[in-house]
Amino acid sequence: MALDFQVTIDCAGPHELADWWAEALGWQVEPQDESFILRMIQSGAASEADTTRHRGALVWKVGAAIASPDPHRPRVLFQHSREPKQGKNRVHLDVRVGPERQEAEVARLLALGATELWRASQGPYAWVTMADPEGNEFCVA
Repeated sequence: MALDFQVTIDCAGPHELADWWAEALGWQVEPQDESFILRMIQSGAASEADTTRHRGALVWKVGAAIASPDPHRPRVLFQHSREPKQGKNRVHLDVRVGPERQEAEVARLLALGATELWRASQGPYAWVTMADPEGNEFCVA
Protein backbone atom coordinates (compact mmCIF):
# COMPACT_ATOMS: atom_id res chain seq x y z
CA MET A 1 0.00 0.00 0.00
CA ALA A 2 1.45 3.38 -1.02
CA LEU A 3 1.26 6.09 1.60
CA ASP A 4 0.58 9.75 0.97
CA PHE A 5 2.84 12.38 2.53
CA GLN A 6 3.54 16.09 2.63
CA VAL A 7 6.77 17.96 3.23
CA THR A 8 6.63 20.24 6.29
CA ILE A 9 9.02 23.15 6.80
CA ASP A 10 9.30 24.87 10.19
CA CYS A 11 9.64 28.63 9.87
CA ALA A 12 9.05 31.98 11.55
CA GLY A 13 6.66 33.36 8.92
CA PRO A 14 4.63 30.55 7.35
CA HIS A 15 2.42 32.73 5.17
CA GLU A 16 5.26 34.84 3.81
CA LEU A 17 7.43 31.77 3.16
CA ALA A 18 4.53 29.94 1.47
CA ASP A 19 4.10 32.97 -0.81
CA TRP A 20 7.84 32.94 -1.60
CA TRP A 21 7.97 29.21 -2.39
CA ALA A 22 4.76 29.37 -4.45
CA GLU A 23 6.39 32.05 -6.59
CA ALA A 24 9.71 30.16 -6.71
CA LEU A 25 8.11 26.89 -7.85
CA GLY A 26 5.19 28.22 -9.88
CA TRP A 27 2.77 26.54 -7.45
CA GLN A 28 -0.29 27.98 -5.67
CA VAL A 29 -0.81 28.86 -2.03
CA GLU A 30 -3.75 26.75 -0.86
CA PRO A 31 -6.68 28.98 0.06
CA GLN A 32 -7.98 28.83 3.62
CA ASP A 33 -11.74 28.80 4.18
CA GLU A 34 -12.63 31.94 6.17
CA SER A 35 -16.17 30.74 6.85
CA PHE A 36 -14.82 27.49 8.33
CA ILE A 37 -12.36 29.43 10.49
CA LEU A 38 -15.16 31.71 11.72
CA ARG A 39 -17.37 28.69 12.51
CA MET A 40 -14.53 27.15 14.54
CA ILE A 41 -14.17 30.39 16.52
CA GLN A 42 -17.94 30.74 17.05
CA SER A 43 -18.22 27.13 18.24
CA GLY A 44 -15.35 27.56 20.71
CA ALA A 45 -13.13 25.02 18.91
CA ALA A 46 -10.65 27.83 18.15
CA SER A 47 -10.07 31.40 19.25
CA GLU A 48 -9.27 34.62 17.43
CA ALA A 49 -5.74 34.26 18.82
CA ASP A 50 -5.37 31.21 16.54
CA THR A 51 -5.84 33.40 13.47
CA THR A 52 -4.19 36.26 11.67
CA ARG A 53 -4.79 38.25 8.51
CA HIS A 54 -2.58 37.71 5.50
CA ARG A 55 -3.12 39.69 2.31
CA GLY A 56 -6.49 40.73 3.70
CA ALA A 57 -7.76 37.20 4.34
CA LEU A 58 -8.46 35.54 7.68
CA VAL A 59 -6.09 32.55 7.99
CA TRP A 60 -4.83 30.15 10.61
CA LYS A 61 -1.81 31.72 12.27
CA VAL A 62 0.32 28.58 12.50
CA GLY A 63 0.51 27.47 8.90
CA ALA A 64 0.12 27.82 5.17
CA ALA A 65 0.52 25.26 2.40
CA ILE A 66 1.36 25.28 -1.27
CA ALA A 67 0.24 22.78 -3.89
CA SER A 68 1.64 21.81 -7.26
CA PRO A 69 -0.47 21.99 -10.40
CA ASP A 70 0.38 18.26 -10.66
CA PRO A 71 -1.88 16.53 -8.10
CA HIS A 72 0.58 13.62 -7.83
CA ARG A 73 3.22 15.77 -6.14
CA PRO A 74 3.16 16.22 -2.36
CA ARG A 75 1.99 19.49 -0.89
CA VAL A 76 4.42 21.58 1.15
CA LEU A 77 3.25 22.88 4.51
CA PHE A 78 4.97 25.81 6.21
CA GLN A 79 4.36 25.69 9.94
CA HIS A 80 5.24 28.30 12.53
CA SER A 81 8.12 27.53 14.85
CA ARG A 82 9.29 29.80 17.65
CA GLU A 83 12.80 28.38 17.54
CA PRO A 84 15.16 29.95 15.01
CA LYS A 85 16.82 27.76 12.40
CA GLN A 86 20.09 26.33 13.66
CA GLY A 87 22.68 24.60 11.54
CA LYS A 88 22.31 22.81 8.24
CA ASN A 89 19.00 21.30 7.16
CA ARG A 90 18.90 17.51 7.46
CA VAL A 91 16.26 17.41 4.70
CA HIS A 92 16.04 19.88 1.85
CA LEU A 93 14.22 20.43 -1.43
CA ASP A 94 15.91 19.95 -4.80
CA VAL A 95 14.59 22.19 -7.57
CA ARG A 96 15.43 20.27 -10.74
CA VAL A 97 15.54 22.38 -13.88
CA GLY A 98 18.34 20.75 -15.89
CA PRO A 99 21.80 22.05 -16.73
CA GLU A 100 20.57 24.23 -19.60
CA ARG A 101 18.27 26.24 -17.27
CA GLN A 102 20.31 26.15 -14.06
CA GLU A 103 22.00 29.58 -14.31
CA ALA A 104 18.79 31.35 -15.34
CA GLU A 105 16.90 29.71 -12.48
CA VAL A 106 19.58 30.64 -9.95
CA ALA A 107 19.42 34.25 -11.16
CA ARG A 108 15.60 34.27 -10.94
CA LEU A 109 15.64 32.87 -7.39
CA LEU A 110 18.31 35.37 -6.33
CA ALA A 111 16.06 38.16 -7.63
CA LEU A 112 13.20 36.74 -5.51
CA GLY A 113 15.36 36.94 -2.36
CA ALA A 114 17.24 33.64 -2.22
CA THR A 115 20.91 33.53 -1.27
CA GLU A 116 23.56 31.48 -3.07
CA LEU A 117 25.54 29.44 -0.55
CA TRP A 118 27.88 27.24 -2.62
CA ARG A 119 28.28 25.22 -5.81
CA ALA A 120 29.25 21.57 -6.06
CA SER A 121 29.37 18.71 -8.52
CA GLN A 122 29.77 14.96 -8.59
CA GLY A 123 30.57 13.31 -11.89
CA PRO A 124 28.28 14.77 -14.54
CA TYR A 125 25.90 16.32 -11.97
CA ALA A 126 26.25 19.90 -10.74
CA TRP A 127 24.08 21.82 -8.31
CA VAL A 128 23.88 25.19 -6.60
CA THR A 129 22.99 25.18 -2.91
CA MET A 130 20.88 28.19 -2.02
CA ALA A 131 18.84 29.43 0.94
CA ASP A 132 15.30 30.77 0.98
CA PRO A 133 14.55 34.08 2.77
CA GLU A 134 14.51 32.29 6.18
CA GLY A 135 17.79 30.46 5.55
CA ASN A 136 16.39 27.01 4.66
CA GLU A 137 18.77 25.35 2.22
CA PHE A 138 17.68 23.98 -1.13
CA CYS A 139 19.50 22.94 -4.29
CA VAL A 140 19.02 23.92 -7.91
CA ALA A 141 20.14 21.19 -10.25
